[in-house]
Amino acid sequence: MSRSVKSPVTAPAPVPESAAPGAALLAIDLQSTLLGVLPAATAAAVTARASLALAAAAALRIPIFFSEQVPAKLGPTAPALRALAPAAPVFAKTTFSALAEPALLEALRAQSIEHLLLIGLETPVCVYQSALGALAEGFQVTILSDAVAGRRAEDHATVLAALRASGITVLPVETVLYALLHNAAHPDFRAISALVKTHATP
Repeated sequence: MSRSVKSPVTAPAPVPESAAPGAALLAIDLQSTLLGVLPAATAAAVTARASLALAAAAALRIPIFFSEQVPAKLGPTAPALRALAPAAPVFAKTTFSALAEPALLEALRAQSIEHLLLIGLETPVCVYQSALGALAEGFQVTILSDAVAGRRAEDHATVLAALRASGITVLPVETVLYALLHNAAHPDFRAISALVKTHATP
């Protein structure tokens, strides 16, 4: 009599832990239409830095969330940026603060997010109100200063200064990335360094 042989059961591979437990990247309204109203050089620069932030967050296993302002009228997130985190959830909104969207706030709470890294558009409106809204909800907030932008450079600078005075951390993308790594011996150091080189500001 032949004996049946059971196939060995393979345990699922463990999901690698985030390099920044409790943190998430929130990409605010990086829609092609809104990028299109920025000065061309500003749009190119913020797209490059937002691309770096998104690619690095994915590499570091940091949860990513997108918001879109009235997408039925203004269209979706720029395809090249969305492609960097295709599985990340997208939350449509009409409010200027992304944190005023109940579904987004619920999703952040469900993943025990405590610290939000913010990128996106526009600094004087949706980024400003989202940052203050997140602070009011008890989140730590870091704005990635070179991955946010507005139509007027003067307004952008004034708003970042006001947010910094409100207790919000304002730092460039690369500064935050290397602060997360702490050490050149970090297992993700080479990957992040490569991304920094390939997503250089034009």
